[in-house]
Amino acid sequence: MEYISTRGSAGAVDFEGALFSGYAPDGGLFMPRRIPSLDGDTLRRWSCLSYRELVKELCSLFITAELVPRRTLSELIDRAFSRFRHKDVVHLSKLKDGLNVLELWHGVTYAFKDLSLSCTGQFLQYFLEKKQKHVTILVGTSGDTGSSAIESVRGQKNMDIFVLLPKGFCTQIQELQMTTVIEDNVHVFAAHGNSDEIDEPIKELFADVDFARKHNLMSLNSVNWSRIMVQIAHHFYAYFQCAPSLDATPLPVVEIVVPTGGGGNITAGCIAQKMGLPIRLVAAVNSNDIIHRTVQHGDFSLSESMKATLASAMDIQEPYNMERILWLLSGSDSSLMKTLMERFSVSKSLKLPEDLHRKLSETLRSCSASDEDIMRAMRRCWEENHYLLCPHSAVAAHYHYSQPDSTPRCCLAPASAAKFQDALLRAGLVPQLPPEITALTAMETRSTPLERGQDWAQALRERIEAMAQRP
Repeated sequence: MEYISTRGSAGAVDFEGALFSGYAPDGGLFMPRRIPSLDGDTLRRWSCLSYRELVKELCSLFITAELVPRRTLSELIDRAFSRFRHKDVVHLSKLKDGLNVLELWHGVTYAFKDLSLSCTGQFLQYFLEKKQKHVTILVGTSGDTGSSAIESVRGQKNMDIFVLLPKGFCTQIQELQMTTVIEDNVHVFAAHGNSDEIDEPIKELFADVDFARKHNLMSLNSVNWSRIMVQIAHHFYAYFQCAPSLDATPLPVVEIVVPTGGGGNITAGCIAQKMGLPIRLVAAVNSNDIIHRTVQHGDFSLSESMKATLASAMDIQEPYNMERILWLLSGSDSSLMKTLMERFSVSKSLKLPEDLHRKLSETLRSCSASDEDIMRAMRRCWEENHYLLCPHSAVAAHYHYSQPDSTPRCCLAPASAAKFQDALLRAGLVPQLPPEITALTAMETRSTPLERGQDWAQALRERIEAMAQRP
């Protein structure tokens, strides 16, 4: 299995090469050269598997046994999921009015990113121990990625992780889940800017090829293929849990509603679809609606400004994984991707070619939810089920409530409501906090502020250099 850049100018790499990369050297994103195809018999056989076993089957299609022997791969994935609170790792709640909620948040930080990052952390550790190598991980976070990434590598001697969080744009709990981790290899920066602004210094450091090579820079944002790969399992598991019967030919369709910001989870869904899983995908976004506008009108353009919403982890203006989706739908046309993405990089505005837009709108449905829509969905779900949704999950529930359909449907729930007390209170609901969350407020914190006007890239560069000088 080889991985190639969406922009076509970088050499092919194996899974290890893709894992240790952020962006490809040509600015593109790594994707498998070939997407495996599954037949109906394989899908029927897989329908009996647990989530854990599904992850193993899927990863074995994208990671060769020569790189990671099957038995070792199985052990790494078991180790990754050992800290999850639910025995099944993920859990489907079947609620009133056909609302099926797949809870992806039973990991340490109560967010879906624990699933892919815990596996990615194990894969990294495996290769680093084998090669006696050290890496420097750079992560920008809009809320949940940072804490999940930290938990996946904390205390590891051969990894240093540098996390930039947007001060004031995360919830207090999200911030505390990062700043209360006091480990020698964890470095948290609280930047006075939004999610898109904190990506800029990270891109600058990756673009400095000599610096990136010297310090073995890598990313754990969903630019990293490993995260997308593990997230493909969400869609298979959702399908098998919600499909009425797999005896029919053709297999029944299930609609999967995906709350999305950076586009990683919806990319995983598009790959699952390409592999032969009979799903209909809905990209559900908040008021930062670039993905919705792209699907509806082919308008891949930034709004005048990023809007702060209740679904804060989705407050993203530049969903970088759209490049992967467009590459997939263009028939792997890397020349077209290079042209389109370079044009977008300069103007921040792009009208998709007509044929590409048609393919996108055939592949994805989409919707956008306002804060009022989010609160209404949260209240209705509570009133009908005594079940609390986080505001991101409520974006998906809003689509479900506003678009009745006889097709079986599953809404992906990316985070626990416990992380979003302010949103619950604004919706007139009462937060229910687990003891691990409550304990955070009494813990010691550590972070470095990055002020407006300061050279953030230089501040990061200096800290990384200083860490490299340690004995």
